Amino acid sequence: MEIMFVMLLVSLLLALIFLVSFIWANKTGQYDDDVTPGMRILYDDEEVKKKPNKEKPNKE
Repeated sequence: MEIMFVMLLVSLLLALIFLVSFIWANKTGQYDDDVTPGMRILYDDEEVKKKPNKEKPNKE
């Protein structure tokens, strides 16, 4: 009987920890946009224009 009470308390404590961490993650924006980052790789980027090399040549 005593072990069951301890197991119940541990289960409730663990559930409370998960609930608090879930609320914290929501408040910090962890779940704001979970679709776009995974799909961003599917879209083509615009071609990057190459900039001319403005560095001075090495004098060796």
